[in-house]
Amino acid sequence: MDRERYEDMGFAKLDMTREERTGFPEVVFCSGKTTEHLTEIFKKLYEEKGQVFGTRACEEQYKALSDALPDIPLSYDPVSGILKSERPGSSTQEKTGNIAVCTAGTADIKVAEEAAQTAEFFGNNVTRFYDIGVAGIHRITDNIEKIRKANVIIAVAGMEGALPSVLGGLVRVPVIAVPTSVGYGASFEGITALLSMINSCANGISVVNIDNGYGAGYIASQINSLAVNGNNYQP
Repeated sequence: MDRERYEDMGFAKLDMTREERTGFPEVVFCSGKTTEHLTEIFKKLYEEKGQVFGTRACEEQYKALSDALPDIPLSYDPVSGILKSERPGSSTQEKTGNIAVCTAGTADIKVAEEAAQTAEFFGNNVTRFYDIGVAGIHRITDNIEKIRKANVIIAVAGMEGALPSVLGGLVRVPVIAVPTSVGYGASFEGITALLSMINSCANGISVVNIDNGYGAGYIASQINSLAVNGNNYQP
């Protein structure tokens, strides 16, 4: 198959061979797209791949696409904003490895679920550890042995963003820190957590953008794949 093929739809150029090149298919960022454009994109990707994964969707978009594309089985999660259509039987297919997704508080779950469901869509086992923030450090220690079994950890936190630093000092696997826009005024909509994570003195921590659960889930999928399969890329 041509590894550089794309579908020119006029308003969009869909990367049809991204999975052959990178191991992961193109994902649709739904926010800001018109219903007409989003419908055509979902239809084309589903026809070509038999599955579609969209992030940052709203319920109105889900309803509009369900009406416009009745033959495509769509599901929508209002917590994460994930709008997707999966291949038949994919939910029962065996997933690989282990990714731990941790949140400081329940207000961070929206972003954490974007990360977790992204990783699951890409074929990874995900274990969730929610509401284990540093305000009750015993919640981390009670779960640390289970967290250590993961090949990579996603740590999602707002406020002062301390969770990744604590986890980074307790594990031997990479920690992907995700700052969220959760917090009071001085959190500056996630800037405080972002700077705290970037300035962490713990080793093995990388940081994605504020509220970027999808980016964390994608990177974690790459790391987990390397841990399980090694680098088996075929040019």
